[in-house]
Parts: sequence; structure tokens; C-alpha cells
Amino acid sequence: MDALGLLARDIEEIITVARWYGLDFFDVRFEICPPEVLHSFGACKMPLRFTHWSFGKAIQRMQMEYDYGLSRLHEMVINTDPCYAFLLRDNTRLQNRLVVAHAVAHSDFFKNNVYFSRVSRSMLEIMAVASRRIRDYERFYGRERVESFLDAVLAVQEHINPFGYQPAWKHAGSGLNRTRSRAELPEKDLLGFILDRGRGLKDWQRDIIRMVREESLYFWPQLATKICNEGWATYWHLKIGRVLDLNENDSLEFARMHAELIRPSPMAVNPYLLGLSIFTDIARRFGESTVFEVRATCDDVSFLRNYLTEELVRDLGLYAFRRMGYEWRVCDTDWRAVRDTLVQQRFNCGHPYLMVEDGDFNRQGELYLKHYYEGQELDVFYLERTLPLVYRLWGGPVHLETVLDDKPVLFSFHGNKIGKRFL
Repeated sequence: MDALGLLARDIEEIITVARWYGLDFFDVRFEICPPEVLHSFGACKMPLRFTHWSFGKAIQRMQMEYDYGLSRLHEMVINTDPCYAFLLRDNTRLQNRLVVAHAVAHSDFFKNNVYFSRVSRSMLEIMAVASRRIRDYERFYGRERVESFLDAVLAVQEHINPFGYQPAWKHAGSGLNRTRSRAELPEKDLLGFILDRGRGLKDWQRDIIRMVREESLYFWPQLATKICNEGWATYWHLKIGRVLDLNENDSLEFARMHAELIRPSPMAVNPYLLGLSIFTDIARRFGESTVFEVRATCDDVSFLRNYLTEELVRDLGLYAFRRMGYEWRVCDTDWRAVRDTLVQQRFNCGHPYLMVEDGDFNRQGELYLKHYYEGQELDVFYLERTLPLVYRLWGGPVHLETVLDDKPVLFSFHGNKIGKRFL
């Protein structure tokens, strides 16, 4: 039997075992891709997405790491119905058996986790249409002009309301209602607010904002469930691998691959290891039915808050550390402090929590944003380069209130240079 025939047989076997265990997933369509194609998908996060220079940088980095053996992207799974899983052409048969089991579990998570329940399962088609429209805009208005505008939109793409899936443009009578009352503020959906109220935006620019906002809403649940999603997939590829018909050499290789995947990192949390450890502990303490319940209801914040225990923190050797002067030092080993630090890092998917406080500040149509400070200061270097981009989108002066050195401070941009004053 040739390699494709063996892969088809392996996929059928793994799907049968997964369903026997109770996994409920979309139909999964597997495709084999060369490294450069898989890297382009991984950098753009999806096939058929619009082009942008930042994606090119990511592709180059991933290709370099692959060429030098620093990292290897074995697969990529797309949250659609049917689900698409792209396998690296260079995978061995055994590697494909592991990643197929991993991909099937991801599909189960996408289908059943509540945070994905309101996400479009037709995003491949939606992104393909968006990509064509942006290419059309590049032809009509010039590539540099469209790319420059995309730079501004992508700089604030994370600032949406993941629980506000209603369209930003609301139909009212014969036209579009682009107004929001002061009673609706503060507003977390910065992109939606600019889409509604931005001054001087052309129709094609509003369309680009709308498309990027829609894509950001699609990606948000994946960012919010990184640890439990990867932990779930790792938990099941391990269980499925244990019942596959593997010879002694393959069993050892499977164990080596799994160990490499969950290898601890000295400077960051490995989501595969942490998620697997928590799910294994839940199964031991509460039974497999609770494992499925957690998969259906948790994001990373609730997953860590409710199920990261003192024993797990000790067994995994977790600790909190921060930079002191020119050195990184351990600052706390208490398990509650470690858990709370991890939760804080995952809050709002690790992005600063900004709110639109006023769209008519000083009664001159100026945009006033506030950073809801919770102990982590903003990166001033990034802030001072982002405010002019928000100014471009808004079409007028922009202010951002935050905290530096425990003091409230206001950054402002009126079109020429950044101003800063303590409040």
C-alpha cells in the first residue's frame, strides 16, 4: 500500500477510536502541504486571507526556523464546518498519526466549546471574499494607500468586544445608523466605534475596518482558549495513541514526540504541558464526564482559576518572575500568586483593556480612550507609535489615559507630535 493509502487507513482508524471515546467533531478534511505553504497559512492564521507585509515577516521567520531545525509546524487546523486540517508533507507516518489525533481533538473543541458557539463556521469563504475585495481596492486606490490604511487598522485589531457580535452598522429606516449616544459609553469595541463614528472615512475604508473586525471576532475564541484547547488536543492524542496498533519502535518514537511537545520552557508556560496536566488532574479527581464538561464551558481564565491546584503548581515547578533592574528574578513561589499571575496574563487574551470613554471630548469630536490599569503598564514605545494610527482612523485628535509609575497620565496626539501630561 502506498503512503497515501496508509494515511487514509490511519485516519479512519483514529477517527473510529476518537468517536469510541466520545469525541464529537466536525467532518475533518485532511490536506498535505509543503513547508512553504503551511508556513504561509500559519503566518496568516488562515488560507486565502488578504496579504500584508507583517504576514510576510512571519512567513520568513517560520521558514528560517524550519530550515535551521529550530521549530517545525506539523499541522494546522481550521475552525470550520467541515473542518480542514493541513498536514506537513515532510511528516513521517507516525508523526501524521499523532497530528491527526491532535487535529480531531481540536475539531471536537471547536464544535463544543461555548466560546466558539457564535463564530461563523464559513470563515474560509468569508475571508476569500474579503481578500478579493481588498485586492480590488488596491487596484482602484493604489496598493501603498490601502496597505497604509491596513497598517492602522491592524494596529488596534485586538480592541473589539468579543461578546458583542451584533454588526457595528445598524440599519435604521432607509439608511445606516452610525451614531451612538453618550449613555452607551464606555465602549470596549474600539474598531466598531470607529466604524460607526469615524470622521472622513471613505466607504472602502469602512469596509476594510468591518472586515478586519469580523476576522478579529473569529480569532478571539482561539486566543481566549489557547491553554485549554491545546491541552485538550494533547490529552486526546495521548489517549488515542495508547490504543493504536504500534510496534515497539513506533511506541518509543511516539513517546519521544509527545515528550518533545510538552517539554517545559524556562521563560514561558508551555500550553500543551499545562493544559494536559490540568485535564489529567481533572479526570483523576472528578472523572471523564467532568473533563467533557470543562471542555464545553471554560476559557483559559476560568480553566486556570478553577482547576490549577497547589499540587499541580508544585509538580510543574511553576513560579512567578519579573525583571528587576537588568536581571530576571523569581518574585513569588506561592501557588496562589502563581495562579493569579497566569490568570492576569490571560485576561483579555493578554491585551491591554481599553475603553472608549468619549467620542466628543472637549466638545470638538475628539476621541478619549482609557486604559483600565490592573498593575501592568502599557509599552510607551508602542503607544506613541499607535496613537497616530488611531488618529488616522478617527480623523481627529486622540487621547489615551493610562498609569505610569502609579500616576495617571494622559497621552494626546493632535496631528503633529505626542503630548503627555500627568493628571
